[in-house]
Amino acid sequence: MTNNRNTKSEAKSPLYHAYTVRDGKEGQKGFWIRIGSFFAHDDGEGGTLLLEALPIDGRVVLRTPKADE
Repeated sequence: MTNNRNTKSEAKSPLYHAYTVRDGKEGQKGFWIRIGSFFAHDDGEGGTLLLEALPIDGRVVLRTPKADE
């Protein structure tokens, strides 16, 4: 039996950050709140979305991390 668990000691970086976006008031931009991260599985068949908070409207936006994050 093969063990497919990752035994590497270094932490993986997230492929995406998860945000909820609240619409801005008239003439203002939306307000982005980071609520989690998405990590790809080693087999390339999906990944895990780790949420630290839940969006009120159920909408989650995934964006690639920027270098300064």
